[in-house]
Amino acid sequence: MSPSSPRILITGGAGFIGSHVVRRFVTQYPQHVIYNFDKLTYAGNLENLRDVETAPNYHFIKGDITDEVSVNAIFEEFGFDSVIHLAAESHVDRSILEPLEFVKTNVLGTVVLLNACRKYWKNFDGKVFYHISTDEVYGSLGATGYFKEDTPYDPRSPYSASKASSDHMVMAYHHTYHLPVLLSHCSNNYGANHFPEKLIPLMIINILNRKPLPVYGNGQNVRDWLWVNDHARAIDVIYHKGKIGETYNVGGFNEWKNIDLVHKLCEIMDQKLGRQKGESAKLIEFVKDRPGHDFRYAIDATKLSTDLGWKPSVNFEEGLENTVDWYLANPDWITHVTSGEYQRYYQQQYQHS
Repeated sequence: MSPSSPRILITGGAGFIGSHVVRRFVTQYPQHVIYNFDKLTYAGNLENLRDVETAPNYHFIKGDITDEVSVNAIFEEFGFDSVIHLAAESHVDRSILEPLEFVKTNVLGTVVLLNACRKYWKNFDGKVFYHISTDEVYGSLGATGYFKEDTPYDPRSPYSASKASSDHMVMAYHHTYHLPVLLSHCSNNYGANHFPEKLIPLMIINILNRKPLPVYGNGQNVRDWLWVNDHARAIDVIYHKGKIGETYNVGGFNEWKNIDLVHKLCEIMDQKLGRQKGESAKLIEFVKDRPGHDFRYAIDATKLSTDLGWKPSVNFEEGLENTVDWYLANPDWITHVTSGEYQRYYQQQYQHS
């Protein structure tokens, strides 16, 4: 690679969303050098990137964003031009039991990265710190309305509070130090390589193994679902075309009640596994609701669509079929990620987001 090639640091690049972003940038921009910085916790898996691991413009660095010494060292060594920050603790149930871990990673880790940018970017020309966040910072919606970029923050879980805090730090660094930043909030992602504690992969794997399908409360909670490949494409668009200092919401224009989604997955799985119609739905079990469970999330992605030209590329049924097909075709991946650390947490009754 040329010494003048743009150098992009992607944090959390071995995780679910991060691996799709890394893959897109490595393959779409061979003239860019992509550095994947990941701690490889239970949700980080380099198997997600086997298809690009030998690419000449891809480099993996194992490390922790909360380790100031390590972060400063890689900034000094590699001279990054920009940061796409995805590394985060992201599971709501885990945050309820271990809130301090979320504060450390999501808040402290973000500030460590921001400080490194301030220290090593001698000037901000051509630089950008792009922070990927969640729609959960906005709180909970009733039966109507949508989250917009100017919706007031109202986080309801330790996870969403930690992400809201990191969002505020990013914007504070922009206003105080003039650091060039971008910020986006996404709705629930789904697709290949999703860690199996989240709703869709959990249901797919449990249906496959004829295990109970736990649904919180009465299953009426509503989520807007976004195919992870479309989210990676949105991150690409925002990174290259977004206006510095702006926030963009990324959603799938695709709301589903949890119980309806589970029934849809049962229907797809019965068909693909050659089971009798309605067989998998018999596995559904309603369980005690999560504390502070937000009723509804719904993103208004009009700004992203109007200003930058992004729209989802697949409808939900097509995306779900693709997702189910991927899990059925990758039993070894499932076996690897559902052993060890995950099993320990699963036995403590963590469930889907």
